[in-house]
Amino acid sequence: MTKKLLFALGSLVTGNLSAQIVYEGEEAVGKDKHIVFIASDHEYRAEQTCPALARILAKHHGFKCTVLFGVDEKGFIKAGASNIKGLEALEKADGVVLFTRFLNLPADQMELLLAYVERGGPLVGLRTSSHAFKIPKDSKYAKFSYNYKGEDFPGGFGQQYLGNTWEGHYGENHKQGTRIQILPAQKDNPILRGVGDNAFCHAGGYSSVVRDGMTPLTMTQPLVSMDPTSEPDPNRKPVASTWTREYRSKSGAKARVFHSTQGCSEDILDDDYRRLLVNGIFWSVNLEGNIKADNNVSLVGPYHPTTFSMNGHVKNQKPEDMAGFDTVIGKKK
Repeated sequence: MTKKLLFALGSLVTGNLSAQIVYEGEEAVGKDKHIVFIASDHEYRAEQTCPALARILAKHHGFKCTVLFGVDEKGFIKAGASNIKGLEALEKADGVVLFTRFLNLPADQMELLLAYVERGGPLVGLRTSSHAFKIPKDSKYAKFSYNYKGEDFPGGFGQQYLGNTWEGHYGENHKQGTRIQILPAQKDNPILRGVGDNAFCHAGGYSSVVRDGMTPLTMTQPLVSMDPTSEPDPNRKPVASTWTREYRSKSGAKARVFHSTQGCSEDILDDDYRRLLVNGIFWSVNLEGNIKADNNVSLVGPYHPTTFSMNGHVKNQKPEDMAGFDTVIGKKK
């Protein structure tokens, strides 16, 4: 029986074939860890970035990785859909990678995510997860919205858990690529082991606010164009782009957080940026002792990311189309 079929059957058993896939590797450092990826944004192709990272963690490092997608009523992946079945996986998750934008989840789904953070589960946030939720003011979950202004929970989920809510674009998105520069003071941080300076990202810069408790690791420098060899924008100084912090759970326990303001599907084509994310995930689940400069972070299987754009996801695709390690992620050539 092929691995692809095994993974598809594994999802079928859960009753959530239309919303999730599971990757499991051989015995390695991550063999006892279960990472859940939540992928549903409108623009930056979370539905490609997340399974690609999950495959790396499973195939090369032995993690069990469940990837949950926003889907439509027929089970097709829909960019930014506020319908993510299978969040029950969070009940036994050791870590979460969140890549969502402006979601307003049904109550039963939202409760599963909130239960995870209330117990102090580690969080990795990518790009739009700073504004993961956009929730009406009359909802019981209104305080988790990115634009919540109340003094009891300013900035909603993004600011309270990841460190920043939506602070705005920094430069012209889609017109200015970015360079990720390591802060010299953090060069010995385990998350930066093996990460070269000046990784190129297609995603434009985000403004950021460095708040108490945040430890910036890298800065992002907007370029004058999308050309990786282009010059830095002389009118924009670098701003924080990757950081760590902790949040305090409902029980009082502290939980680790790693956040990157980049992360679109084309960004992880850069070897150094991809390593940065994999290292950050290791760190989030207390495996920094296993971060080595030469850990294998190569992409697994065919990876053909599409250029990020609003609702530019591959149409008529279901999660199970990416099951296993040999299926195409992105657009078939």
